[in-house]
Amino acid sequence: MPARDASPARVSPAVVFVTVGGLYVAQSVIGGLTMLGLPAVLRNQGLPLDQIGLVYLTVLPWALKFLWSPYVERFRLPRVGRNRSRVIAAVGGSLCAAGLVAIGITGLSPLMPVLVALILVALVTSTVDIACDGYAVETLSKEHHGWGNTAQVGGSYLGSAVGAGLFLVLVDRYGWSPAVFSMAAVVFLLGLPFAFGPATRGAVETRPHTPSLVTALKRPAVRKGLVVAAIYVAAQKWGLSMLGPFLIDYGLDLATVGVLNGFGSMVVGLAGALTGGAAVRLFGANLVLTLAILLQTAMLLAFGFFDFGGSAPRAMVIGVAILSSSGVMALGFVALYSQFMGWSDPRQAGVDFTLFQCADSLVSMVGGVGAGWIAERFGYTAYFGIAAAICFAAAPAIYLLMRGRAGLATGAVSHG
Repeated sequence: MPARDASPARVSPAVVFVTVGGLYVAQSVIGGLTMLGLPAVLRNQGLPLDQIGLVYLTVLPWALKFLWSPYVERFRLPRVGRNRSRVIAAVGGSLCAAGLVAIGITGLSPLMPVLVALILVALVTSTVDIACDGYAVETLSKEHHGWGNTAQVGGSYLGSAVGAGLFLVLVDRYGWSPAVFSMAAVVFLLGLPFAFGPATRGAVETRPHTPSLVTALKRPAVRKGLVVAAIYVAAQKWGLSMLGPFLIDYGLDLATVGVLNGFGSMVVGLAGALTGGAAVRLFGANLVLTLAILLQTAMLLAFGFFDFGGSAPRAMVIGVAILSSSGVMALGFVALYSQFMGWSDPRQAGVDFTLFQCADSLVSMVGGVGAGWIAERFGYTAYFGIAAAICFAAAPAIYLLMRGRAGLATGAVSHG
């Protein structure tokens, strides 16, 4: 048996939740600013939808991070030595904050330097995420994986409330640069609890296992999990890629969209995550994932109807937007990400979990770029209609794949 560090097992799950959760919130501040806040700002300035769709190229590092995840894991978990998660998180957080400061200085015009800077920030953030996920899976015992899952999903909605909500309000009131500088400060501060928390107390360990992609892909749980992730993300995310521009075109101002994003993430998203967690325990992940897809189908059809009619009350449009982007998304993704944790091998959790997230990011990026092209050329009604059809078709596929969830579990590696 390898020599293992006993200290992580003695760390309170609540402490891990707070420290790791800070990193997840920081990542989602950047993600919310990029994927939800920036498209709304650009549309408010009159940019065409196909150019706004290019923002989804910033997802590229998240889609490809599986390529360098084994090297990150080997650095983080040396054959002999201390766990280096803290070093990766501290350096990465500082670089991300510096990158945001840079785009705050350069401004939005021209757009390409901003996109390049955000892609570099995403490269660093995705690398930190490999270490963060690995640390959470290996430190928390299986019965406490719910803490890590809550930190991920809850942190993503809290961070989105700041990055897509507060950020837009600040842009509307004070302009681009002060808003981005504020986000840079938030990202830096959120990384401090992990940098000075339990990750500093790791002992010297000997680790005979070498993390690798080949090891991960040999496991049936990982292979089928990648298919589940790709189908589910296409169903849930493709139809929401142009939600921010749609709301701007429907007549909402940046501050209103910002409040919508913030309220949705803080209240409805967290409520959806808690409901999803309880529903998974009561009814199983399969039913929760399928239900979430069917609910999202109805929401997308509603958006298409709003655009076609053009006369729906704004309150109704806002209500559906909040339920769709926060409530329904959280309901399903809390189930999906709990499965990701269960399917990951603790000896190389950063690699396995990263593969699932890369499937998520790759599908999101393809859908986001394609969404802008479709919406610009055929209009929002056709765009939401196509997305609803894809979403509806995914429901039986997910249900049938997840019926073999018990079989997936047998592909997991047991470590006593």
